[in-house]
Amino acid sequence: YSGERNELEVNNLHYEVDTAAQIPWYEKLSEFKLPWEIKGSKQTAINNLSLRVCSGQMLALIGSSGCGKTSLLDIITCRGEGGTMTSGQILINGKPNTPHLVKKNIAHVRQDDCLLPHLTVRETLAFVAKLRLPTHFTQAQRDQRVDDVIAELRLRQCAHTRVGNDYVRGVSGGERRRVSIAVQLLWNPGILILDEPTSGLDSFTAHNLVITLSRLAQGNRLVLLSVHQPRSDIFQLFDLVMLLSSGSPVYFGAARHMVQYFTALGHPCPRYCNPSDFYVDLISIDRRSPEQEAECLERSSELAAQFMEKVRGADNHIWKPAGTNTVTQTESESKGEEVITISQQGNSLPGKLHQFTILIKRHMYNDFRDLVTLLVHGFEALLMSLLVGFLYYGAGEKHLSIQDTVALLYMIGALTPFAVVLDVIAKCHRERAMLYHELQDGMYSVTSYFFAKVLGELPEHCVFTLVYGLPIYWLAGLNEAPDRFLLNFLLVWLMVYCSRAMALFAAALLPTLQTSSFMGNSLFTVFYLTGGFVISLENMWLVASWMSHISFIRWGFDGMLQVQFRGHKYPVSIGNFTIHVDGIHVVEAMNMNQYPLYSSYLVLLAICLVFMLLYYLSLKFIKQKSSQDW
Repeated sequence: YSGERNELEVNNLHYEVDTAAQIPWYEKLSEFKLPWEIKGSKQTAINNLSLRVCSGQMLALIGSSGCGKTSLLDIITCRGEGGTMTSGQILINGKPNTPHLVKKNIAHVRQDDCLLPHLTVRETLAFVAKLRLPTHFTQAQRDQRVDDVIAELRLRQCAHTRVGNDYVRGVSGGERRRVSIAVQLLWNPGILILDEPTSGLDSFTAHNLVITLSRLAQGNRLVLLSVHQPRSDIFQLFDLVMLLSSGSPVYFGAARHMVQYFTALGHPCPRYCNPSDFYVDLISIDRRSPEQEAECLERSSELAAQFMEKVRGADNHIWKPAGTNTVTQTESESKGEEVITISQQGNSLPGKLHQFTILIKRHMYNDFRDLVTLLVHGFEALLMSLLVGFLYYGAGEKHLSIQDTVALLYMIGALTPFAVVLDVIAKCHRERAMLYHELQDGMYSVTSYFFAKVLGELPEHCVFTLVYGLPIYWLAGLNEAPDRFLLNFLLVWLMVYCSRAMALFAAALLPTLQTSSFMGNSLFTVFYLTGGFVISLENMWLVASWMSHISFIRWGFDGMLQVQFRGHKYPVSIGNFTIHVDGIHVVEAMNMNQYPLYSSYLVLLAICLVFMLLYYLSLKFIKQKSSQDW
């Protein structure tokens, strides 16, 4: 890192969380209580915490689960939810932390790896480089930055391997974690914050990862990470350590001085024992019984009070043994170094149009490499088309009756959209975590993502509708005129796309896969029942009649009836007489031919655009969490 020296300072921080605010509203309803009837209690997550760390240092927050490590990282990065900071301040380079300042200076690597599984490591970093690096960078400079980061994080051996996930085979867990760090390092941040980077990794991989982070800190970066209980060789790599117990600091200072500090307090570390294991056990709260919990709380509060007394009056809040120099080696070296800025040119990021072109390319790369999903969706459409088509194939040269034709047309418009709704909702929720984090990091705008999502899936949608619409149309022997086929196919295409837009809206509006699926199924069922086939339009009561006017199945069914029956003569036998009746009279008898044919296309297009607008507004103003599951 060749930018300016960075400093992070936390002064007298006190942070409280409301237990009721942590429970989503839909879980409150499951307790048969209204949301405002549940009374929460205030709990102290962080109490009287102060620290100061600067470039060239790696600080590790160590403690048991629930001690406040993640809460502190969230507050520093302006992502604290459901809590209030009652006192204290957080300064980044002497300025109060704001979301804009955080995006400019801090790279936040979350505990979960949110990456596209079907892109290779190099492609993942190449797309991020196009989004995050300033526009004055040439393509050669971007490629060089990607190569440098790959080399720095030792990813050369897997650069051309897919990232993968829990279901797609790809790189190993440690390599995937290093890819997440590489994504953040591409834009050359001065402060790197990591939440549980070693979680889920074996000890050897975790050790190598922390060695990498230590090397990054030695390269003039500020590294802050949280970790549970690191093994001894990992613990020795940390420059500074903060032990937390119930949100209060019990020790903050150099890792090599921690044993000396606790020995002076009467808690020596046994020989051949890992100091981090021993002292985390010392300050952890045992809640197996009220007596043990009270004893542990008393001991941890006493240790916290003793530490506050030891560092009282220290400017950097760090405990140092008597006789040591108060200026660290890193600070003294940085004072004599000349600051070299990375570029004197304007650091303007890509605009929305450029972001859109990058995102749509990335989206199509990832989707079209998921061959299994594409084949399953294609086979699903083909199977439904063949099953329905062969059901009506037996009519042969004797064309279908009026009743069978009406039922077939309604089935064509209602069968496929139902499967589309569930597929689209499931896919959106799989992508939610990545979208949530990338929008928080300011990688691109909602508008760019919206158009890339909508237009990037258009080819897949067109092929899906074509595979479904062609076989069923010709096997069932519907109107063979080319213009009638094209008009019918366009109606089916619009109906399927309306269902897709409705599913996108449901997925963006609600927080969980279950609630989104419920809403999508409910809307589809309402539109299906008010489509004009299950019950005629004239027999519907008032509310159902209103719903039928916004049912895309009703308007698609109306249009397909007009396309198939208008101008086509059907024989009708009355006693010994047979007369030929224009099929449009059948449509009129169903009370469906109330509007001209072009109105069906216009209304379907309008419904699709309304759902797309609702989807965009949901993305823009409803900030769902990265993962919320029951």
